[in-house]
Amino acid sequence: MVRLFLGCFLFLSLFRGYSQEETFSIDTLHVKIDSLYREDQFYAGLNYNSLLKKPSGVSQEKISFGFSAGFLRDMPINKKRTFAIAPGIGFSFNNYLQNMTITGTSQNPVYGVMPSDLSYDKNRFEQFRVDVPIEFRWRDSTPQEFQFFRIYGGFKVSYLLYDKSVFDDGNVKTVIKGNKDFEDFLYGVYLSVGYSAFNLQVSYNLNSFFKSSAQIDSVPITMNALNIGVVFYIL
Repeated sequence: MVRLFLGCFLFLSLFRGYSQEETFSIDTLHVKIDSLYREDQFYAGLNYNSLLKKPSGVSQEKISFGFSAGFLRDMPINKKRTFAIAPGIGFSFNNYLQNMTITGTSQNPVYGVMPSDLSYDKNRFEQFRVDVPIEFRWRDSTPQEFQFFRIYGGFKVSYLLYDKSVFDDGNVKTVIKGNKDFEDFLYGVYLSVGYSAFNLQVSYNLNSFFKSSAQIDSVPITMNALNIGVVFYIL
């Protein structure tokens, strides 16, 4: 009997201790906060393309659009994680509607300007590039706050993967791909400012689309672009 009593006492003691331990762990449950969070590692943008340093007589026609998307590795550099550096990789597609004609062939392109009194069906060039950006970031985010102000500035190198120009005067259509006069590398700077999901972005190409071999009336084409649009960051 004594042994049975002692056995029951020990069992109840162990059960009570286990129950208290379980109750304590349940009572102290809390939401885990990730103090090592990262922000804005994927992006997608839509932009309007404005041509600068245009040759004499060249003007833009209609509206030229572009889009971009990619990944940026957010690497905070202070304890509050409000400052960060973010290298990444992405792609961009841009088209430019204007009255500068590109005819001939990819190895022997010929450039000209359509007179304003002549009509045509299509005239544009477009480019698809791989972008390698690096951003310098400030935001007022916290581990608990998912909506915050941000100011991101960056530099990017863009490598040309594909290009096409189309000129259709209604009678003859000229399509050129792989134009030898397009620069393989473009260099640019940009600035993104916004709150929550909505951000304005302005980017500027530091060099021309064209190599010095591209000329109109023996004058090199030094045209570059200013892009203005919106960019969305997630995760």
